[in-house]
Order: sequence, then structure tokens, then C-alpha cells
Amino acid sequence: MVNETETLGGSLEDLHAFCAVIEFGTLSAAARERGETKGSISRRLSRLEQRLGVALLARTPRSVSATEEGTAFYLKTRDALALLADASASARAAQDVPAGHLRLTTPVDLGVGVMPPLLTAFHALYPQITIELLATDAPLDLSAHRIDLALRATPGNLPDMNYRASALAHFRIQLYAAPDQPLPEHPSELGDYPLLASRELSGATTLELEDERGRRSALTVRPVMRTNDFASALQLLRHGVGIGPLPDLIARESVARGELVQVLPHWHLSRGTLFAISLGGAQAPARVRVFREFLRQQLGPDSHTG
Repeated sequence: MVNETETLGGSLEDLHAFCAVIEFGTLSAAARERGETKGSISRRLSRLEQRLGVALLARTPRSVSATEEGTAFYLKTRDALALLADASASARAAQDVPAGHLRLTTPVDLGVGVMPPLLTAFHALYPQITIELLATDAPLDLSAHRIDLALRATPGNLPDMNYRASALAHFRIQLYAAPDQPLPEHPSELGDYPLLASRELSGATTLELEDERGRRSALTVRPVMRTNDFASALQLLRHGVGIGPLPDLIARESVARGELVQVLPHWHLSRGTLFAISLGGAQAPARVRVFREFLRQQLGPDSHTG
């Protein structure tokens, strides 16, 4: 099967020169329009005809005119070059103008517990950007799934670091409970309260906490309930099941609304970093760059830097 790119030699300049000759009527006029010499235009035409194996122009000492094959080739080439110019303009605009379709993937916990108000606020700022959210804990390949941006937390689930990973926010996993109930004043008292075990404690019986000075406290617990994700843990804690762990990024909206309170606020179970991962990096489309910066502004100021 003939490769058309090889047939044409991949020279767009030769195609532009041919179209200019047809449109301006002479090699001299085409040369002036293209900013080249008449000899350069003539060589481009000869090279193009040789690659195609067909005469595109009938030449006389005073003029050139398109052959039948040349006319048909010109009409299709003109349209193809116009489409290419339009595609190039669109690509350049995508770098400068935040518009188009943003395809985003996040873990389920973030997709359910954090993203809805953020996506709503972002769309209000940039209504020309449509958004598609894929909430899944599977580390989807950005290229294969045509994903613009992936939000992932450390450790252990970042994709190939050939992608650009930009830190958005630091977070801590701490203990929370519904308000208006007795709360412990020290980790050693947690065994006397109903506890919810979430993902970080799945299958474990030892609760380990660390305070801001690096002091640790560990105790054996018997949870009254377990769940394997933070999204359901958030709902259970809001409904008063007891005390349980949540990332502060997921809990903070409920805390702000008075639906949850921090338990032992100077202690945490673990900490991590939320990353925005993209293929383009600095060359990413404008829609990706503005969304990444929006998330950094929304999540960064309230994150723990520890």
C-alpha cells in the first residue's frame, strides 16, 4: 500500500508553492507572494510532479496553466491546506484560550467527597469548558483513556513518572466525629469510644497516631463498624456512628458546615500529598493549566504543610 506522505515527501512548502502558482497565475507572482525566488518555486513544482509521477502544470515561455490532473489536485490540496491551517490555529488557541472538553479522573473518595463543589465553582468561572469526571481507584493510563488530568495521592499509586506530577496539596488523615457527643482528650482514651475503621485501618487492630512533635501513641481497638472507602466513612461519621479517620481534604467541607468535628486535632494517623498528573506539563492545553491552578488555589491554602 502506497504511503501518501512518502509520495509527497512530506513537504508542505511544495504544496503551498503549487497552490500559489495556480492562484496568482505565474511563477514570478507566486515567488513574490511566498518570499522566494522564481527558481526556488520552479524547483518545488518539479519536485512535486516527480514525486507524484504526473504533470500538474503546462508551461510556456510566458505562462503556466494547470493540467486537468493539476486542477483536480489543486482543488483537493487547497481544501486540505485550509483544514490543516484551521487545525493549527485551533491547537494554538488551545494553548492560550481555556475552552474545550476537560477529561478528569480521581479516586472515588475524592470524586464523591471533594470534587462536586469544586467542579461546580470551576464551571461557573469557565463555562466554556465542559467537564467529564471519571471517579475510579484504578490508575488509568492517561494516553490510552484520553485523560487530560489525573488526581492521585501518595504513596504507591502514581503512574509512570514520565508524566508531569504537580503537587497540589498536602493532607493528613485525622480522626473525626459528629458534634454534640463526648470526645476523648488523649489517644489512650479512644478504646472507650465507638470507632469506625476505614481504608487505612482495614484488617488492623492497632491504631497508631502521631502528634505535631513527633510523639507516637498506639493502642488496640475493636471497631464497631468497618468500611473500605472514605466516601462511605464520611457519611457514616456524619450520621453519628462514632469516631473514625478521614483525610482532611475530604472532611473539611463537613467540618465547615458543622456536620463533623475534629477529634484529637493535634494528632494524625498519616499524611500524604495530592498530585495533579498530566501528559503535557507546561505544554498542556489552557483548560488543563487553569484547572490545575484552580485546584491548587482551592486546596492549597487549607492544606497541612507539616
